[in-house]
Amino acid sequence: MLRTILSSLVLLVVSLQIPLHAAEWQVGVARIDITPAKKIWLAGYASRTKPAEGTTHPLWAKALVFKDGQGNRAAIVTTDLIGLTRELSDSVGARVARETGMSREQILLNSSHTHCSPVVRGCAPLAYDFTPAQQQDVDDYAKVLEDKLVKVIVTASKSLKPALLSYGEDRATFAINRRGRINPDGPVDHTVPVLKISDPAGKLQAILFGYACHNTTLAYFEFCGDYAGFAQIELEKQYPGITALFLLGCGGDANPDPRGTRELAEQHGRSLASAVRRALGAPLKPVRGPLTVKFQRTDLPFVKPPSREQLLAQQGQGDIYSQRLTKHLLKQLEQQRSIPDSYPFSAQVIEFGNDLTLIGLGGETVIDYAIRLHEELAGRQVWIAGYCNEVFAYVPSERVLKEGGYEGGGAMKYFGIHGPFQPGVEDRVIQLVHALLEP
Repeated sequence: MLRTILSSLVLLVVSLQIPLHAAEWQVGVARIDITPAKKIWLAGYASRTKPAEGTTHPLWAKALVFKDGQGNRAAIVTTDLIGLTRELSDSVGARVARETGMSREQILLNSSHTHCSPVVRGCAPLAYDFTPAQQQDVDDYAKVLEDKLVKVIVTASKSLKPALLSYGEDRATFAINRRGRINPDGPVDHTVPVLKISDPAGKLQAILFGYACHNTTLAYFEFCGDYAGFAQIELEKQYPGITALFLLGCGGDANPDPRGTRELAEQHGRSLASAVRRALGAPLKPVRGPLTVKFQRTDLPFVKPPSREQLLAQQGQGDIYSQRLTKHLLKQLEQQRSIPDSYPFSAQVIEFGNDLTLIGLGGETVIDYAIRLHEELAGRQVWIAGYCNEVFAYVPSERVLKEGGYEGGGAMKYFGIHGPFQPGVEDRVIQLVHALLEP
C-alpha cells in the first residue's frame, strides 16, 4: 500500500514538474529558403571567374525566438551565407522591431560562411569586379534577402510554443589550424556545442549546434551549404520534422581537412552530425531562465592610413586587389575627406539564466578568442560564436596580429579596409565581452 502511495506521489510530482519547467520557456521556430532565383556570382573565393552554375541543395535562413516566463525575448538566426553586413543586419533589426517589438539588440544573426553562397552586397566588396548587370543582380538579391530575414524572424516570433531547453557538448575532429606555415602547432577547437529544444513532453523540436571551422571544403560553382549544410540535412533526416540550425564558432583560422570535393563535404557533415547525435544521447544539462540580452560596439583602431600623396604614388602597384584598395581609399578621401581610422566592432551576449551564456562576436574571429574567453569565464557554461551580425574583416588575436599573414591583416584589402589593426585589438574585444557580462 505504502509503495503504491509513493509511486502515485512520484507520478504526481513528475506530472507537475514537466509543465512548470516548460512554462519557463516558449520557443518559436521558422525557416525560409534564401537560394537566389538567379545563378548570381558566388562569394568567398576572389579567384572565381564565373557565376554559379547550379544548386547542390537549398540555402536556408532559420530562426529561433526564445521567450522566458517574464516576457524577455531573443532571436537567433542562422544563415547559409558568406556573411552579412552591419547595414543589412541593422536594417533587418529595425524592421523586426517595428513588427514584433523586439529590439535590434535582441536579434543575433550568424553566417555559416559557406564559400558556395551568393555574394552579399557590401561583404568583401573589393574581391569582385562586376559588370553593371552582375552588380544589379547582387543588389536585387540583397533586397530579397533582407525581406526574407525579416520574414523568418517575424514568423518564428508568431509561433511560440512551450518548450524545454537543455545543453550538451561533444567533439568533431576534422578542423585543422590553417596557418600551419606560420605556426605548425596552431590551436584548434574541436568542441561541438548543442542546444536541444523539446516540447513539454520531451519530443525533439529543434537543434542548435556549432563548430569552429571555415566552410571551405568546396570551391565549385554551385550553391551549397558545404559541411554545415550537409550536417543540417543529415540531422533533419535522422530526426524527421525537426529544424537543425548551425552556428559558426571562432573559425577564422581553421579549415576542414581534407577538403576539395563534395564527397568530403558530405563526410565532414556526417561527422559533425554524429557528434551532435552523441551529445543528444548523453545526459544533458537543463537550461533555465531568465533571459538576458546585451549588445554593444567598441572601436578597433587601424594603423595610421596612408596620405593622399602616398596613395597617388602607389597607384597601379601590387596585385589587382591592392590596386582596387588604393582606388577605394582615394575615393573615400575625395567623398568623406578622411579614411576611417577604426571599425565599430560588435559583441552580443545572450544569457540563459545561470545555465548557458552565448557570446556572439562580429567579424571573422580566430580561435584564440574562444580559448581565452573559456579560460577567463571558467565558472560559466559558455558558447562563443564568431561571424555574428556582420563579416567586415578578420579579427586577429594579438598572437595572430604579430605573426601577420592573411588573417593577421593581409585579407583586409578585400574588405576595402586599410590595415592591419593596431596592437591591443584582442584586449579591446575581451574587455567589451566582460563589460557586457557585468550585472
